Amino acid sequence: MANNFDIKQGLTQSEVEERKRQGLQNDYEENVAKSTKDIIYDNVMTLFNFLNFAIAVCLFFVGAYSNLAFLAIILVNMGMGIYQEIHARNLVQKLSIVAKESVHVVRDGKEVEIDTKELVMDDIVVIAAGEQVPSDLEVIEGKAEANEALLTGESDLIEKVSGDILLSGSFLASGQVYAKVIHVGAENYAVKITAEAKVHKPIQSELVNSIRKVSKFTSLVIIPLGIILFLEGFLIRDAGLKGSVVASAAALLGMLPKGLVLLISIALTTGVAKLAKKRILVQDMYSIETLAHVDTLCLDKTGTITEGKMKVQKVTVLHAEYHENFPQIIGSYLAESTDNNITMQAIRDHFDLSNRYGAEQTLPFSSERKWGAIDFTELGTVYLGAPEKLFSAERLPKEVLDAQENGYRVLMLGIAEHIRLDEQTMPHLEPLAVLEIDDPIRQNANETLAYLREEGIDLKVISGDNPVTVSNIARRAGLFGYESYIDLSTLDTEEQVRKAVHEYTVFGRVTPQQKRIIVRELKDNDHVVAMTGDGVNDVLALREADCSIAMAEGDGATRQISNLVLLDSDFTTLPDVLFEGRRVVNNVTKVASIFFIKTIYSFILSMICMFTAIAFPFIPIQITLIDLAIEGYPAFFLSFESDKRKVNGKFLPTALRNASVNAVLVVLNIVAVYLLAQGRGFSQMETTTLMYYLLIGISCMAVVRACLPFNPLRIFLAVTTIGGIYVAAMLFHHILEVGFLTSQTLPIFAVMMVINIVVRIIIGFYQMKRAGKTIKEL
Repeated sequence: MANNFDIKQGLTQSEVEERKRQGLQNDYEENVAKSTKDIIYDNVMTLFNFLNFAIAVCLFFVGAYSNLAFLAIILVNMGMGIYQEIHARNLVQKLSIVAKESVHVVRDGKEVEIDTKELVMDDIVVIAAGEQVPSDLEVIEGKAEANEALLTGESDLIEKVSGDILLSGSFLASGQVYAKVIHVGAENYAVKITAEAKVHKPIQSELVNSIRKVSKFTSLVIIPLGIILFLEGFLIRDAGLKGSVVASAAALLGMLPKGLVLLISIALTTGVAKLAKKRILVQDMYSIETLAHVDTLCLDKTGTITEGKMKVQKVTVLHAEYHENFPQIIGSYLAESTDNNITMQAIRDHFDLSNRYGAEQTLPFSSERKWGAIDFTELGTVYLGAPEKLFSAERLPKEVLDAQENGYRVLMLGIAEHIRLDEQTMPHLEPLAVLEIDDPIRQNANETLAYLREEGIDLKVISGDNPVTVSNIARRAGLFGYESYIDLSTLDTEEQVRKAVHEYTVFGRVTPQQKRIIVRELKDNDHVVAMTGDGVNDVLALREADCSIAMAEGDGATRQISNLVLLDSDFTTLPDVLFEGRRVVNNVTKVASIFFIKTIYSFILSMICMFTAIAFPFIPIQITLIDLAIEGYPAFFLSFESDKRKVNGKFLPTALRNASVNAVLVVLNIVAVYLLAQGRGFSQMETTTLMYYLLIGISCMAVVRACLPFNPLRIFLAVTTIGGIYVAAMLFHHILEVGFLTSQTLPIFAVMMVINIVVRIIIGFYQMKRAGKTIKEL
């Protein structure tokens, strides 16, 4: 279609239908959220699940059904992960803070209202102040000012005239234009930016990665070790098919920390629920843990540090003659003005409209002129605009200079009494009033920034706005290093941007691509980076960050790809997320040693059994009871405790180190009992029972250590764990295939447990002394 057609005619219905057949319709839906299929796949198809299900299949085929109880833990873990992700995805898709879904177009010579999805290429759109641009457009007729803050981060208004491009996602602050659709669907500017961020990020979780390392290690030995143990039982010990499978399955299951995987999921899910009550939507529950490790936080200015809502802070009337009727003057100005930018909205919110003075002529505000004016019959012409555009420097009132130094946006009203409006020349004006307008700093922003810095988190402010303005706002928010700022529009290469990252705190005039470079540079230097944002211009950096945090009032694509969504768009809630992450990591680290005891001793005993052709001493159902009663029960309740301490050390080395002492004790006890049984002629039942009761006792020692220092809850957990599992072992001894301690085995059990306790206490004190810790710091 030619560019010079009659815009009052627009497309005909047949032309619209032809474009629809060609696929030139604006019905493309960009959805970067994971599908239900992807969510299920990611939670089911893991190496950890594969190993457990493979063992379960073997047990099922030999009829060892009672030993399949461990599957419940695996299924619950998968179900929780799938539910949490789907629930979070559905919530973010329901967020209704989106643009108007209809648009006015000219078709067949008539102006009609249609759904934005019905737009086609070359449609003539009539768009006015306050409306969002539905697709990339070329202005054909008219003049307007566009706000492209969500796309570029730049809050200044941009004048658009014939031949200029209006980008989808921006909105008009003033004026009205006829514009032609030049891009639809996936070709739109905003969609292209979000498309770059569409690939899902892998899970960033030290806890999960640690489990994967353990699973990867065990996967290297599980299959060959399982085959060897099975063949030894079936061919050498002649234990039969079922007995050989059960014994080898128990050895392999013990190496997989099933309960720990479930505990991590429960702890994180609990954090998700707690944060939901504080209006924080967690889309990726592992991001809670990630934020606990964050050492650098990149903050957007508008809508993050500030509320993103302009407010009139102070009004100073300078002209004594108009002091009393100033409210009627400004009210009449607002009633007659068609301006609708964010600054005018703030003024409208502050003053009441008035019909006291009638207007002869109006001149809309222009970002090029930096002023607007209205000619009132009784008064003359009232001007509203930037002080330096209305008055010479020597005539600027002191109030203006003071407000500018404090980082406020300042407007002045001037009056030319009984002089008619002339757009070409401005007469001598008398100062009428000074308006101080501010994008308020969020409540508690100062305390939040100060707290984050105290916690060792480096703060960077990244914005598309003027760096001086951003620096002033950062100063008022109490940001350390606010005076260190740079205008990135002055840098030409990626290398220059990367170098600036380490030299400055505040970054202004930043493009979306530069935001991503900043985050990449920080990550390349081993920083764990969190990023906040609300616009399409933040999408690339949010996707690059280790933990991405979106404001609910921002763009839909931003919400969809972020790990966390602040439903009240209030970044001062970030410490709550930080606390939840620390609680999860600290508590899981504290109790993880209980879980890894089984992993370590199962591996060592399996190796001993492989070289000696002796049967693994336990069966899967016995291991499952340990999982539930000793690992699951106390750890579950301990994981809910508050722990705001800064995370120190690596999870896996700490957990394995703490677990190794008890694991070695288990192995030594099992070997000792085996040798005693051989020498004293114990029956197989007596031997297995003594081994199992000692295993329970040593595992309970780890529970007691995890409960230090004691409080009423921890004492209760320690007592009920020890008493409960022994009672359960006696009540369900038939299912567990164990008996009771006899007159021969009971004294041996008592003496060996005393020795175990003494040895563990001595080693524990040595470890504390070496680490320089007290019991309270455990």
